[in-house]
Amino acid sequence: MSNGEKTYKSGFITIIGRPNVGKSTFLNKVIGQKIAIMSDKAQTTRNKIQGVLTTEEAQMIFIDTPGIHKPKHRLGQFMIKVATNTLNEVDLILFMVNASEGFGRGEEFILEKLQGIQTKVFLVINKIDLVHPDDLITIIDRYKDKFPFSEIVPISALEGNNVDYLLHTIQKYLPEGPQYYPSDQVTDHPERFIIAELIREKVLQLTREEIPHSVAVIIEKIETRENGTVHIMAAIIVERDSQKGIIIGKQGSMLKEIGKRARTDIENLLGSKVFLELWVKVQKDWRNKASLLKEFGYREDEY
Repeated sequence: MSNGEKTYKSGFITIIGRPNVGKSTFLNKVIGQKIAIMSDKAQTTRNKIQGVLTTEEAQMIFIDTPGIHKPKHRLGQFMIKVATNTLNEVDLILFMVNASEGFGRGEEFILEKLQGIQTKVFLVINKIDLVHPDDLITIIDRYKDKFPFSEIVPISALEGNNVDYLLHTIQKYLPEGPQYYPSDQVTDHPERFIIAELIREKVLQLTREEIPHSVAVIIEKIETRENGTVHIMAAIIVERDSQKGIIIGKQGSMLKEIGKRARTDIENLLGSKVFLELWVKVQKDWRNKASLLKEFGYREDEY
């Protein structure tokens, strides 16, 4: 597609990799604002998160998938299905690995999934700020004989090292195409989805190992009042009464801190003052119940 004298390029790029290799950090760095939940816990992303980067020459639509791992419950199975279903639907695949971790069963599993895929694959070696430059040669040698990668690009998503080069290289591989989204749109997710993710992120950050991944957040109500304040009511869903106690905390201290941190991010997202009302509900074993997974937004029929 021509844009004046220039050829305009556009395409869909999926980011795959083991949990916690920095996929969401990379997406947030590229888009310039937080649309993907970040945590030092593995398997934080549960749905495909579409981030849109628009320049004068191209539009890149990034899909951050859940980390590929061995599932332990229906939610885990859903997450793997989401990740692997994107591979044949995109113009380019970024297989992201952590430079500071060795090659293991997880990487082997993903490379097996990539066999037979017609889509071009980049190997993106992330977190190079955590290793000595000399070690990169060894890492590259380890991978290049295992799969015919179109490009191998070392980056630090956190520091921003080599990210611009990666974007420039991606653009070269994209087909000519239209601008799918308006220039100022950075994601195709509705605001309530991102708000729920921001709240869930704070739960994971503050509760550490006490609350693993048995947490969902449901936005019950978003309402803009006459004074411009956005009133948000949200329920934090857990599986056990003991987890409810942890999230509420002594005299409500933990829930108050979750709300305080989430409100700051939500206000940055919306550009408005926010009143955030949180409460905690127990839904026993929700991750294994198809009806509850669907109610909480994990709809298999959409993937």
